[in-house]
Amino acid sequence: MTARLGRRTGPLLITSLVLVAAACGSSQESSNDASTLDESITAEPAETEPAEAEPADTGTVAIPEPEPADETETDVSAGVEPTEAATTSTFTAEVWADNWFALYIDGELVGEDSVPITTERSFNAETITFEATLPFTVAVEAKDFKETDSGIEYIGLSNQQMGDGGFILQITDDATGDVVGATDDAWSSLVIHRAPLDTECERDSDPDATCEFEITEAPADWAGVSFDDSAWSAATVWSESAVSPKDGYDEISWEPAAQLIWGSDLEVDNTVLLRTVVG
Repeated sequence: MTARLGRRTGPLLITSLVLVAAACGSSQESSNDASTLDESITAEPAETEPAEAEPADTGTVAIPEPEPADETETDVSAGVEPTEAATTSTFTAEVWADNWFALYIDGELVGEDSVPITTERSFNAETITFEATLPFTVAVEAKDFKETDSGIEYIGLSNQQMGDGGFILQITDDATGDVVGATDDAWSSLVIHRAPLDTECERDSDPDATCEFEITEAPADWAGVSFDDSAWSAATVWSESAVSPKDGYDEISWEPAAQLIWGSDLEVDNTVLLRTVVG
């Protein structure tokens, strides 16, 4: 019995040993695999190039840049015809004043009376040449001589009196010889010095003490192109017999359109601003 048992036990023991060895081997491999897995987990990750992020889709549509315009083409707005450049011409103004004037074209002083306003009995004609582009604004400051703000002249003399004014102008285009502008009642006027307000003081021995006067400041930019003179009065046309022009007046061949103008009162209105547009 014992011998048979020993023979039967031998294979079982071998088999058991084989199984144990196999189990140990499997356990070792599992241990090795676990060690390998741990190493793979604890190992630092390899450096890699970061992937470039795709731009987010914002829904914006890219608009292509416009093609450069053909320089040979002319861009003309629909329905608008190109205009020719304005032409500058030379003009001559012929002027006579009782007693003094300053002439402005488009706000610029182009000439004035060569005889100072402080000169008594200064009657003379002037010729002034200037360049301008039609249409242009003509503005004039015209003054009658007065010794003081009383408006009286020749004070203390036998001929002490109120003065009287008067102004006439015509403008000729030098290229054509045509008169393009002249003084008439279409001009606008503003009186800025009036005296004496009470004309009965004319013969007083001390008119500065008895004659009242009214002075108004000239409006800012009154000679300029954009100035609004719609509130001004129309210039008053006066006859030659009323003004009695002299000393230079007859030296000019006046066109019929050119008329003597002033404020509404030849004697009381001492300083007058005048304006018109020529062309």
